[in-house]
Amino acid sequence: MTIKVSRTRIDFGTIGMKNYAESVNALGSVSGATTIDYSLGSVVTATATGAITWTVTNPAASGKASSFTLILTNGGSAVQTWMAGTKWPSATAPTLTAAGVDVLSFFTTDGGSTWRGALAMLDSR
Repeated sequence: MTIKVSRTRIDFGTIGMKNYAESVNALGSVSGATTIDYSLGSVVTATATGAITWTVTNPAASGKASSFTLILTNGGSAVQTWMAGTKWPSATAPTLTAAGVDVLSFFTTDGGSTWRGALAMLDSR
């Protein structure tokens, strides 16, 4: 990359973008106690077929950041019990769609003791 600076122009030349991809941890149809293994990928897909109690294993150690995206189909069709220590905006878990695809995002910096959850997209069909 070449940077040329003049009074009115900055030329960054050709900037190459690094090819980057995340592994998808496809859980399939799930109900009951369901574990997300963070070491298998930070994008998780699942289809709810009944009530789910979520847990996460293998997040980064305390002091390092871990985050994952959950793409959940039919999540509002049954009760979702989120990971212990999950904090939501306004202290209220989102209402998910019963027959659609919702996208949720989770973040922790304390080894998974506290997860910050947010609804990224409701009914993203």
